[in-house]
Amino acid sequence: MTEQAVAEYRIEDLAHRSGATVRTIRAYQDRGLLPRPERRGRANVYGDTHLARLRQIADLLDRGYTLASIKELLEAWDAGRGLGGVLGLVAEVDGPWTDEEADRISRADLAARFGGSEDEAAIADAVALGILEQIPGQEDEFLVPSPQELAVAAELHASGVPLPAISAHLRELRGQIEHIATRFLEFTTEHVFARYLGPLPPTDAEAAEAASLVRRLRPLAQQSVDAELARAMKLFATRHLHRHLSEGPVTSQVEEAHSVQLPAETIRAVQSLVGAESVAEFIAVAAEREVQARALDTLTSKHRNSLSVDQMPPTA
Repeated sequence: MTEQAVAEYRIEDLAHRSGATVRTIRAYQDRGLLPRPERRGRANVYGDTHLARLRQIADLLDRGYTLASIKELLEAWDAGRGLGGVLGLVAEVDGPWTDEEADRISRADLAARFGGSEDEAAIADAVALGILEQIPGQEDEFLVPSPQELAVAAELHASGVPLPAISAHLRELRGQIEHIATRFLEFTTEHVFARYLGPLPPTDAEAAEAASLVRRLRPLAQQSVDAELARAMKLFATRHLHRHLSEGPVTSQVEEAHSVQLPAETIRAVQSLVGAESVAEFIAVAAEREVQARALDTLTSKHRNSLSVDQMPPTA
């Protein structure tokens, strides 16, 4: 029985067999994802182990894993730990955290939903915020990661909220939500997941158990936020409404004008003092001063009468 020959590849051959480019293979080596080749004289020699690893990386990339996650998985594999549980754990964490499905929208449909005209500044702002994602090679179409979030923005805009105000509000809200997410992660890590975060990667069984916990606990953060937001909105909206109702309707500061007939001689006299354009203002100010003078006289008279009563001698 003859011994089966071990396959050997130059880097160009390895690239052809794996479907990766030479540049990608070298990048994987630099990042520690791919073992270094065997050095023979001035040539680098790769084997089936390298080919299998490249196909494994390609499969994980197709499944949505990042290169950083793949490196952790492969290190666990190289350490002799099973990948089944670890893959399940990473899949739970890296997978979607919402049932909402992404959608696409054209520039024309986007403009129609937001007033009928294109606003390049608003589109750029939406792309920066991740509300829209530019699809490579398609300038007139966008990916919408969260159609629900876009629908909220469209409804607010239709209600009269300017687009810059919506963007500013989202930025503020996102910062507060990220703080909530961080605190929830710290809380669950401390009380639930700390036992899986030792110096060594989790065993296959431990990783599978942690993945099951992530699957159970994942919706709790959103459920907690939904419940607390509903409670707070009811509380503050009710207070806001009651405060405005108790204050009563807001009256206009502009008083109704009344026409008053004045002697012609009076009008001419005022015109000679302040000019024709200031007649109405002069008469109003003079009348107001007279009213204030009469009020002062009334107060003074009341005070004098009070003093006179106090100073009267007692009757026998």
